[in-house]
Amino acid sequence: MNTKEIGEIRRRVRRDRSNMTALFGCYVNDNKEIISEFRQSTGMMPENESDKYFALLRRTLSGQLGKNLIDITFKTSQVADSPEHKLLMELRESKLKEENLRMDFYKKVIETVSLDSSYLILLGCDSYDVPFKSKDDDTQSDNSSEVYTYLMCAICPVKQTKANLHYIPETKEFHDGGMLNIVSAPELGFLFPAFDNRATNIYNALYYTHSPKDSHEDFVAAVFNTPIPKPAAEQKKSFEALLTTALEDECSMDVVQTVHDQLCQRIELHKEAKVPEALTVSKDDVKDVLSSCGVSEERLAKFSVEYDEAFGFEADVHPKNIIDNKRFEVQTPDVIIKVAPDRTDLIETRIIGGVKYILINADENVEVNGVNIRISDGEAVGV
Repeated sequence: MNTKEIGEIRRRVRRDRSNMTALFGCYVNDNKEIISEFRQSTGMMPENESDKYFALLRRTLSGQLGKNLIDITFKTSQVADSPEHKLLMELRESKLKEENLRMDFYKKVIETVSLDSSYLILLGCDSYDVPFKSKDDDTQSDNSSEVYTYLMCAICPVKQTKANLHYIPETKEFHDGGMLNIVSAPELGFLFPAFDNRATNIYNALYYTHSPKDSHEDFVAAVFNTPIPKPAAEQKKSFEALLTTALEDECSMDVVQTVHDQLCQRIELHKEAKVPEALTVSKDDVKDVLSSCGVSEERLAKFSVEYDEAFGFEADVHPKNIIDNKRFEVQTPDVIIKVAPDRTDLIETRIIGGVKYILINADENVEVNGVNIRISDGEAVGV
C-alpha cells in the first residue's frame, strides 16, 4: 500500500463514514486473562465515545511506511491453505460476528503479546464501495465496481492513573477521584486485507507497530506466520556495523559523509516529488555511492556479502531506517559534535603534526555555553 491508499482508508475510519455497525474486543489483564469481552453497536454509543474508539483504530494507519507501517506478504501456499490466513479470511467473511472465531484470534494475541500493562484488543470490520477515480484524481462516488471489505485490529495498553483530587461542581469542593484505567494509543495493530491499487489484495496485510524498536515478532509469527524486516532501530545499527566491518580501514569520514548526504538527498527529492510509494534503496545503490568515494573492489565485494547477511538477499531497505536524516553526529570518547545534516561540509578530519584532528569551520556565530565569542587570527585555543 502507498501513502495515498493508506490515507483513503484512514479518512474513512470514522463514525459517519464507515459501515462499521459494531466494534468488538476484549480486555486482557496482567495475568493474560480475559476479564471482559464486548460487542458494542456504534449507532447506540454516545458520539464522543464512538469517536474515541474510531480514533484508536485510525491510529494503526499512521506513521512512516517501512518504519511504523510494514507490508506483510503471504506466500501463495498460505493463501491457498493455511490456518493463519484462513482465520483472517473467516473473521472478515463473518464480519467478526462469529464468537468462536473471535476467541481463536484473541487466544493468539494473548499467547504472543507481552506489554507492561493490561491491554485492550479492539476489532472492527468495514465494507467500502470504492468510488471510481480517473487519472486526474477526479472521484466519481456514484460509480463503483469494487467493494473492499477489511478488518482492523488495534492492541492498546490500558494504564492506571494516579488518584488525584478533582473538582465537583455540585458541591463546589475537591474530592479524591480514585484511580482510573485509561486506554492508551495502540502499541500494534493491522489492516487485512491490503488495499493495493485501490482494490482488495488478500495476499497482503498492513502491519502497524508504534515503536520502530519493537516489531512484536512473536505476534507477527502467530497471526501472519511470515517474516518481516528487522525493526528500524536494528536496521540502523546493522547498517552502521556493516560499513565498519566491511570497509575496515577504508571507512573514512568522507565515505560516511557521502553515504549520509546521498541518502538524505534521495529522501528530500522523494518528499518534494510527493511520490505515494515508499522510498527504498538497494544494495547496488549504496555500492554505487561507495564506489564513487574510491572504495576498493575488495571492500565492495565484502560489503555485498555482509549486506545480504544483514538484510536478506538483494533486499531493499528504507533509507530513513538506516540513517538519521535529521542529524549528523561525530563522537569520540570525550566529545560529541552534532551538525545540521545539510551542512556536513563544515566538518573534516586532518592529521597535523602526526596528531589526528576533527576540524569544524567556525567563521561566524560561535557560542560557548550560550556566550558569543570571537576567534582572532592566529589565536590558539586550549580547552
